[in-house]
Amino acid sequence: MSEAQTVLGLVPSINLGRTLTHEHFEIDFTSFYKSPPQYVKTFMEDKITLRNAGLVKQYPYGCMYNLSLDVETRPSIMKEMSLYHQWGGGSVVENTSYGLKRNVSFMRKVQQETSVNIIAGTGYYLASVQFPSVLNMSKESMYDVMFAELTSGCVDYPEVKCGFIGEVASDWPIHDFEKRAIQATAEVQSVLRCPVTFHPGRSPKAPFEIIRIFQEAGGNVRKAVMSHLDRTIPDPELLLTFAESGAYCQQDLFGTECSHYQFHSTYDMPSDAQRIDRIKLILEDGRADQILISHDIHTKHRLMDFGGHGYSHILNNVLHKMLTKGISQETIDKITIENPKNWICYKQHS
Repeated sequence: MSEAQTVLGLVPSINLGRTLTHEHFEIDFTSFYKSPPQYVKTFMEDKITLRNAGLVKQYPYGCMYNLSLDVETRPSIMKEMSLYHQWGGGSVVENTSYGLKRNVSFMRKVQQETSVNIIAGTGYYLASVQFPSVLNMSKESMYDVMFAELTSGCVDYPEVKCGFIGEVASDWPIHDFEKRAIQATAEVQSVLRCPVTFHPGRSPKAPFEIIRIFQEAGGNVRKAVMSHLDRTIPDPELLLTFAESGAYCQQDLFGTECSHYQFHSTYDMPSDAQRIDRIKLILEDGRADQILISHDIHTKHRLMDFGGHGYSHILNNVLHKMLTKGISQETIDKITIENPKNWICYKQHS
């Protein structure tokens, strides 16, 4: 039987339940601060309150306080994971990789205290957030770190093994460091047959180029997730063309319903209803087994204690909307239980 490697050990695939495949519990996103319009700035210089919550939703990356999940948010996340479990959630794949200040110890605490299976990732985020010593790493050195974290234990927490490689991030154009990281990921994956997930740059060309590099280096696209397609490939026909690659097509910004996107101001961020329509498009193309969904929570304003939708938004709101838009319960179960299980589980090497 294939298993998932959680932060508390191996879990049989049958025990994973409904799974969020792209979330964060602790993350430092402060290097991605983007200045908001001048007239908004004075509202962004303090904590999130009722007075500025609406503005933070419009300009989430213009509020420095908003750009980290940290010591302050740990109690909120613990409460949310208890609710997630109570409301039918089974597992969460935590995507914080090198460059974003991963906290494996906290992941372990979450699983111990809430009974939600937590799966930690290894790998490298964007070149722009790496220390010089990391930027200079060879492909072989990256391979060694990722292989060890999957088979022996994390560098910063040896008692815990990672369960996948991700999120492996690249900008557009792809930086040389990021290309090496993709190639190293493919080489590890070709040996261990482990799951991987990618963060593409903000160009419709980026997902295609990542998959090309990954496959040429020996990676198996059937175990690869392309994240953030809801903000990357707006054209329906191009989305279906990408799906032909065989990779998992992830719509993972559920709950983000502000059409203005600070990182790409000319792009219209879709609503949840539009995300579901994109999912229906892939379903109608006969590719139900390639769909994954999540929220990618990485800022405070999306947590319930800070006025946000929280980690249970898909369970409580999106799944019902999928039913009303004609997606069957059987297909919903496939997208939220079977597909995550098939992606994240693999035969572990002894």
